[in-house]
Amino acid sequence: MQTTKQMQAEDQGTTKTKGAVKGGNGKYHFELAKLEKVDAGTGYSTSRGGVVEGERMLVGLIDKPRGTGSRMHSHPNEQFNYVVKGTLTGSVNGVPVRAPAGTMVYIPANAPHTLVATQEEDVIFLAIKDLSHGIIGMAVDGTMAGPHYEPGFGPAKS
Repeated sequence: MQTTKQMQAEDQGTTKTKGAVKGGNGKYHFELAKLEKVDAGTGYSTSRGGVVEGERMLVGLIDKPRGTGSRMHSHPNEQFNYVVKGTLTGSVNGVPVRAPAGTMVYIPANAPHTLVATQEEDVIFLAIKDLSHGIIGMAVDGTMAGPHYEPGFGPAKS
């Protein structure tokens, strides 16, 4: 059996998400928590995790550190986020969202949204998206200037 690093190296260029593993062609079982973590919101979010892409869908087991998250962004694919641990807060299409473990957030295609882990604990969620686009969207303000940090949770200053 191949290691996850071997699978990810082999799949470079065949996935829409850089670093994702491609399912199928003999690869049908994945230990999501052991996959190499890839950025799941480069330029606007702290989200990182293992991602597997099939022919029409992708699934990621995503970590979001406490007190951090995404700035307002959107993407052309719809998405479901099932919260495994912690609580996400934010908004989807201007509607406030509070999603504790055991609940799911639905994000329609092109809907502006932001989701942040509460300050109490890190969040782990299962992201499921259609593959009309990869896992990374674009910040609504047009910049990729970095993720959202709650006060006191930003990167250490040197």
